[in-house]
Amino acid sequence: MITLHPFSANAAKDQAHLRLIETTDLHVHVLPYDYYTDRPDDSIGLARIASLVSNLRSDASNSLLFDDGDFLQGSPMGDYIAYERGMRDGDLHPIIAAMNAMEFDAATIGNHEFNYGLSFLLKSLAGAEFPVVSANVVREKRNEPTNDTPLVPPYKILNRVVIDGIGQHHNIKIGVIGFVPPLVMNWDRRHLEGNVQTRDIIEAAQAYIPEMKERGAELIIALNHSGIAEANTFEGQENTSVALAAIDGIDAILSGHQHLLFPGPAFDGLIGVDTQKGTLMGKPAVMGGFWGSHLGLIDLMIEQSGGQWRVIAHESKTCPMPPHREKAEKFSDCSRPVLSAVQKAHAETLQYVRRGVGKTSTPLHSYFSLIAPDASEQLVSSAQLWYLKMMLEDSEYDQLPLLSASAPFKAGGRGGPTNYTDVPAGDLAIRNIADLYLYPNTFRALCITGLELTEWLERSAGQFNQIHPGQQNQILLNPDFPSYNFDVVSGVTYTIDLSQPSRLDSRGVLVNPKARRITQLQYQGVDVRTDQKFIIATNSYRASGGGDFPGAFTDNTVFEGPDTNRDVIARYILEHDVIHPNTDRNWSFAPMPDTTVLFDTSPAAHTFLGDIDHMNITPDGNTEDGFARFKIKL
Repeated sequence: MITLHPFSANAAKDQAHLRLIETTDLHVHVLPYDYYTDRPDDSIGLARIASLVSNLRSDASNSLLFDDGDFLQGSPMGDYIAYERGMRDGDLHPIIAAMNAMEFDAATIGNHEFNYGLSFLLKSLAGAEFPVVSANVVREKRNEPTNDTPLVPPYKILNRVVIDGIGQHHNIKIGVIGFVPPLVMNWDRRHLEGNVQTRDIIEAAQAYIPEMKERGAELIIALNHSGIAEANTFEGQENTSVALAAIDGIDAILSGHQHLLFPGPAFDGLIGVDTQKGTLMGKPAVMGGFWGSHLGLIDLMIEQSGGQWRVIAHESKTCPMPPHREKAEKFSDCSRPVLSAVQKAHAETLQYVRRGVGKTSTPLHSYFSLIAPDASEQLVSSAQLWYLKMMLEDSEYDQLPLLSASAPFKAGGRGGPTNYTDVPAGDLAIRNIADLYLYPNTFRALCITGLELTEWLERSAGQFNQIHPGQQNQILLNPDFPSYNFDVVSGVTYTIDLSQPSRLDSRGVLVNPKARRITQLQYQGVDVRTDQKFIIATNSYRASGGGDFPGAFTDNTVFEGPDTNRDVIARYILEHDVIHPNTDRNWSFAPMPDTTVLFDTSPAAHTFLGDIDHMNITPDGNTEDGFARFKIKL
């Protein structure tokens, strides 16, 4: 049964209801299938959310469907297309095929679209039956943004027909403009440097919005693959949606990049942000989660006056993927075109991820990776050190101490109680390696000092809340700190003093200059000197400034590997055939008598409590959101 939105039901003559539907951060999640575990997953996928899109279109007199970027990378299907099948001229990428089937109206480019290089990106976009826009990534910068040579069109003016409240049809010009964080030049330097340049998002918007108006755009929608943060702006800011909304002429903001929901409490307290009404600087805005978990929805009541359309009322919300009451392989009629579009790529991806590469004698999981060294991270570090030693042999750096930094990509958090690595002992396939290392970053090695190493670890130690000695049942983990920024460094030993406040906040800004959580930092049993030099293995994201780690910047790079970190892990396993990863227990929490903390992880962690038998940890029930809670005596 179709129930019209009140804007559609109550629109009068020369008034129309226009619904904007957003997907964002799909990351090649087309089917409801988890390739890492090799089983169906009804909580993800464009095919699953197609029925919701269909229903939302039916509930409105007029609607448009947009994607806010990061659609081309992020699942084994994306890696299979990029690394195995490739994109020849005329090939159709499966995510583009799926979006064509759903009849998207427009999309923008996210930062992860560049992960496989410009040629791959442009060949993939060539198959899109909808415009893809981005105003601040250009082939050549000139005196003004509007004179730049664009990589893709900076904006598109869509000529559409809307139906008003009495059924009359009206022509309308809707401008759509796109943006991506300028930091992409750091994050994908090897693909972009010398090939493209970026402009500040606000600078580009201020230049292009007047031009769009001059060319007849009556409404302007910003597809901003950039998050929501403080309204104060600076050159090259990553998350600009609030500042963007302040620009005159923009009518609605579709935001993304942060994998969060807006409207919603994640952004409480920010000036200019109304998390209840879903507005930024008074304008409607949304952010629709990730992987197809939600849709962003903006309903506009627009009115024509003096030959121009304007917004007179608006509503914003997010719509979760509806529960699927049938078996995973059954879909509604509106999902079947999406399924047909990717069926062959899905079958080929399954063959790709099931390919064997070796064996492990030890289970590899990340259930306790935030409270103790674990075998899954040890495998990553061992592979990185093995590769680094080969690459630096007979170089000027081969006598310096070698370290390796790795972080758990899947450790609960926003991904929920199933968002963990869990690879049983036995055969290892490519899907398992993708599970151990989620992103296709490339290998980097940096030369850093002992002081920079200390600050690097201080940055990582922001994972934890400050714990007060003698108090019981304190929450251990800082919910604002992503696990992929919890770098564990192998090759040194150290302790983390939780009684100290974090030296840096969750964004890497120094907030407590006198605080020091990292103690007893030693290399081969000797205290690390501030001027001592080390070579540390990491990845392209971290080495290019991702996470704002002290010492992790391009000038410190001594080696850029041609291989992804995943490829390094696969080669390491192939070389050794059977691996025996273990934990060297190189870091721990400083003792704190009569003090307990609470740590949340997956219920599956109960099976592996023996892996951390050196800790005083006991089960303490479950949380409302499905995590298992454990109590740790420090």
